Amino acid sequence: MDNIVQKVKSEITEIVTNSIEKAIKSGLLNIEDMPSIEIEEPKEKQFGDLSINTAMVMAKSAKMPPRKIAEIIKDGLKLKGTLIDKVEIAGPGFMNFYLSEDYKVEALKLIKRKGSDYGRVNIGNGKKVQVEFVSANPTGPMHMGNARGGALGDALSSILDYAGYDVTREFYINDAGNQIEKFGLSLEARYLELLGEHAEVPEGGYHGDDIIERAKEFLELYGDKYKDAAPEDRRKALVQYGLKKNIEKLKEDLEAYGIEYDVWFSENTLHESGEVESVIDELKEKGYTYEKDGALWFKETLFGAEKDDVLVRANGYPTYLASDIAYHKNKFVKRGFDWVIDIWGADHHGHVAPMKGAMKALGIDPDKLDVLLMQLVRLMKGKEVVKMSKRTGKMVTLRDLIDEVGKDAARFFFNMRSADSAVDFDMDLAVEQSNENPVFYVQYAHARICSIIRQLKDDGINTDDLKDVDLNLLNEEAEIDLIKKLAYLPEEVTIAAKTMAPHRITRYILDVASLFHTFYNSCRVRGVDEELMKARIVLIDSTRIVIKNVLDMLKITAPEKM
Repeated sequence: MDNIVQKVKSEITEIVTNSIEKAIKSGLLNIEDMPSIEIEEPKEKQFGDLSINTAMVMAKSAKMPPRKIAEIIKDGLKLKGTLIDKVEIAGPGFMNFYLSEDYKVEALKLIKRKGSDYGRVNIGNGKKVQVEFVSANPTGPMHMGNARGGALGDALSSILDYAGYDVTREFYINDAGNQIEKFGLSLEARYLELLGEHAEVPEGGYHGDDIIERAKEFLELYGDKYKDAAPEDRRKALVQYGLKKNIEKLKEDLEAYGIEYDVWFSENTLHESGEVESVIDELKEKGYTYEKDGALWFKETLFGAEKDDVLVRANGYPTYLASDIAYHKNKFVKRGFDWVIDIWGADHHGHVAPMKGAMKALGIDPDKLDVLLMQLVRLMKGKEVVKMSKRTGKMVTLRDLIDEVGKDAARFFFNMRSADSAVDFDMDLAVEQSNENPVFYVQYAHARICSIIRQLKDDGINTDDLKDVDLNLLNEEAEIDLIKKLAYLPEEVTIAAKTMAPHRITRYILDVASLFHTFYNSCRVRGVDEELMKARIVLIDSTRIVIKNVLDMLKITAPEKM
């Protein structure tokens, strides 16, 4: 088994179940239903490595004090052939399990054997999952919300890949609808201004420097060719040019951030293919729409939404909701995804119920759609909130952030907290080369191990060919704590994938780095007994493998020198 923690949990479940069944047959316990066995990791080391509260859960049905039940279960446990050394009863009836010496040996051998694949599990069984994230309007540069969404979505995609899912990363290009009309009007105003014409950016239009820049580039290419053209033709040409340039810039910035999408999906193609019109007709036929004030409305309240929303405006144009429903039908029906995960800003929370409701209306299981709502980001320098870029005097963009703190720090910091927690991003800390900087702290642990291995090789010690190493020599508390944490990577990947929680992996690797630094400060590798040195070489190299695998998963550099 690639997950040794899961192996032990399975052993606990089996021996406890067998003991309870034996006690029922012998008349020591009288219960009708077998309890579910919930296994947890105790917060304090003195309570063992894993713990269950099964006896307390059974107390009412068994009509017996939980501690007495725990004693009966304990007496019937068969530990031989398992990775469990002993079991103790604590408090009102907790059963605490302590792992055997074989556990640490098996854990380290597994890490060394799996190498760069260590941490991979197969809970997904190739299930097709699509993660759609960032999906910024292509009408301007990306902001801090996009930066967080990018780090979150890309890390989650990697974790799901590690967990055995067939993952597709997707960017939905909002290249249709009202914002594109405003984009075209804004570009047109700037283009005409540059030609000496009187023009104004419309109310609700785009006033950024990037719009002026696109208009200048368009003028350089086409001169006054579109000055006297029909407004519709002029705007169409400007939009085509502006979108192409902006999407190229989005791709460039995201690649600098370490993100490469499998699919860039154009909203406009849904209109051109007739999929938007088709899904509106389907909802009509199924009786989920009605007309009011000249518009067509979707009966969202039938599916738990607070209010109904417009599908087609009175002017005949479909709304964003209509195209989004068509887009999600396309994901499930046309492309056959088994699971779809959308990462949206918290301001889109009102859109979740309508989208799930629409899936149900279309006969698609709404539970196959998950939406992660992401809270806001505040950039901090010292105690001051940063709102403007020093370089441009405008809002801080994704590119500004990468230039200021680097890809590694940005990706790490954004994944340190759950999506539903607001983030204060400390820009000073992100560039600080000290143990206070979490990404530096983890990268330094990796570099420190690489340095030790280089020094050992300089001493003529072959660290690659270590046969017949006695790993039972690793008995120091710092060694055992580190081994147990290393053993948890496949379990952390499993839980992070199931709960869609990349921050678990970031916190995990911080714990690994902390335990390694503790080990380094208390246990020498060079200059000790040769057999002990060999065992410790295996331990530090296993730690290097784990840190490297996690940083690779998060697309963060694992430096060999710092």
